[in-house]
Amino acid sequence: MPHTLDPDLRRALAERVRYCHEMGIYDFYRREPRVSESVTVADVDALVVSSTSQELREEMPAKKSTVVAKVAEENIFEVLTPKPEHGVADPIAALKLIREDLGECTRCKLHKQGRKQIVFGVGNPRAELMFVGEGPGADEDAQGEPFVGRAGQLLNNMIKAMGIRREDVYIANVVKCRPPGNRTPERDETETCSPFLMRQIAVIKPKVVVALGAVAAKNLLAMNASMSELRGRFYDFMPTGARSSDPSWQGTKLAVTYHPAFLLRDPRQKGEAWKDLQMVMKYLGLEPAKKVDD
Repeated sequence: MPHTLDPDLRRALAERVRYCHEMGIYDFYRREPRVSESVTVADVDALVVSSTSQELREEMPAKKSTVVAKVAEENIFEVLTPKPEHGVADPIAALKLIREDLGECTRCKLHKQGRKQIVFGVGNPRAELMFVGEGPGADEDAQGEPFVGRAGQLLNNMIKAMGIRREDVYIANVVKCRPPGNRTPERDETETCSPFLMRQIAVIKPKVVVALGAVAAKNLLAMNASMSELRGRFYDFMPTGARSSDPSWQGTKLAVTYHPAFLLRDPRQKGEAWKDLQMVMKYLGLEPAKKVDD
């Protein structure tokens, strides 16, 4: 006789699956148990409370596989429905749907720590080049647009030097709410917010993404390395857990350079950042802006 889960356990599993979906984990695999075992409260608690997103990517033990299999049979996985922008070809409309899905986000603690508004992203929805920073600062939080303060002015100059305009690119951040005191976003904050960034990248389908600074680079690439190790090369990048409306899109190239705020503190590194941008320009076929004589 089929086993019926207790309603409380069923809800707990549904919440866990919904959480995984928000984290960008969409695929779950069923494996037949080696022996016939019943589902216990302890089994479900172990799955709901102890499992991390990394553990859920790995092969699950027999008891946990049994739990997931039973839930699947009872249609708990209906929470894994496609995101609203899936199948929407127009990137403008798709980005609007993502923004609506984000709402007045309260998914992490940043919403209780002084943010004035969400800073979603700005620019050309069909941009070939996308810049990703760490998170909004005070000016960005006040205006609701990324990179509008001093670091933003330097970024504008960098973009202009590449022979294009700010309006030609798309700019976003790993987290969309200002961390208090402009501190580095914490792991739980980036893990909660980055799925929305991944969805933005999948909609825009840029040819190149430039990660501005170590925080953005490490979050996008899911690797811990120094800037000297991360810079100077392209990475093949496919946004984690996100799906593009174009099945032929095979991802983008990702480059790493210094954050403009760092360059303001250490202008000696501007030459190195320019080398990174020249690598991007060569790939995109861009010519540097011509200097106008006084």
